[in-house]
Amino acid sequence: MPSNKSVSDAPIVQFTNCRILRDHQLQREDLWVREGKILNPEKLFFDEKGSADVQLDCKDSIIAPGFIDVQINGGFGVDFSLATDDFKSGIDLVSQKILSHGVTSFCPTLVTSPPSVYHQILPQISVRNGGAHGAGILGAHLEGPFISKEKKGAHPEHCLRTFEAGAFQDLLATYGSLDCVQIVTLAPEMRRSSEVIQELTKRGICVSLGHSVANLSQAEEAVQHGATFITHLFNAMLPFHHRDPGIVGLLTSDKIPAGRRVFYGMISDGIHTNPAALRIAHRAHPKGLVLVTDAIAGMGLAPGRHTLGQQVVEIDGLNTYIAGTKTLSGSVATMDTCVRHFQEATGCSVETALEAASLHPAQLLGIEHKKGTLDYDSDADFLMLNDSLYVQATYIAGEEVWRQDVSGM
Repeated sequence: MPSNKSVSDAPIVQFTNCRILRDHQLQREDLWVREGKILNPEKLFFDEKGSADVQLDCKDSIIAPGFIDVQINGGFGVDFSLATDDFKSGIDLVSQKILSHGVTSFCPTLVTSPPSVYHQILPQISVRNGGAHGAGILGAHLEGPFISKEKKGAHPEHCLRTFEAGAFQDLLATYGSLDCVQIVTLAPEMRRSSEVIQELTKRGICVSLGHSVANLSQAEEAVQHGATFITHLFNAMLPFHHRDPGIVGLLTSDKIPAGRRVFYGMISDGIHTNPAALRIAHRAHPKGLVLVTDAIAGMGLAPGRHTLGQQVVEIDGLNTYIAGTKTLSGSVATMDTCVRHFQEATGCSVETALEAASLHPAQLLGIEHKKGTLDYDSDADFLMLNDSLYVQATYIAGEEVWRQDVSGM
């Protein structure tokens, strides 16, 4: 009779006494893991006649896919838009620290910067798997500089750029390389943006609309050319107007190509978006909502002055402003806080709140076959949470990489 040895020598771990988020429902069943992947127990029993080598009692925890943050500018004193000699150790620090907030993969985000900054920083960002060293890096999110002056928000005006005659070549010259780029945020009303959107999409790069004064038809045209995301909905775009709802109108547009879904980021920190606006967006288009932190270097630090790229920002409680102004500049919220606030503000189910931070960002990036779900054969990146959605432990590739220290509580 074959044992599990016939397929693999790797140990099989069985997580018991838990509720697993699978098929949009919390289900009371065990989770089986081998070699960093979620295992189908039926195949194990019937094909391999195998069994678990290790059993772990989860004490009735919720097990959910690890969170994916597709817009994070830094944290814990590290600013991803600052070219420093120790940039790599900075990104390592953030990827380690966000494990405690349930983030198992992320897109380090650069705000509008001079070309020299992109040329210095982008070669130092490499796509990598997560592990004990920290959350996995899915690729960079470049927010700007091809955005609207009127809706620049916290982005430095002197660094903003437009597309000239060789639009895509302009973009390449500005960034230097697209090798590790996963998302580009641009303003779709800019001349020649359509050809840029098409070129980026052709290369498998997600195009996001944001920091923009686009009307609805300009936004719809961008989606028809391949754009699939909206950067922090409601923030840095024209406010909703009943005769021309602008980019916000994409949530209920009937001009979205068949089979295509538009996703939208929301900073659910209680500051950037009023709970009523969060509820309106969620009820209008629940399957497109992606929670993002938009966190800056000051996340995890005391109030005071910090940086966001070329700007100085001040943290006052949960508010972050460009120094000397009332212009909001990113957040200091952590992903687990955003998930809890989203659930509280919308009254949505626990499953819905968790999927907004895991399944939806994975679908946006086209990686839902391996991340963002607990389907069989997907990566065993998952969290243990209590019923109030506080993270108790974080696992990457089936290995525990962080656990809540209960001794000091």
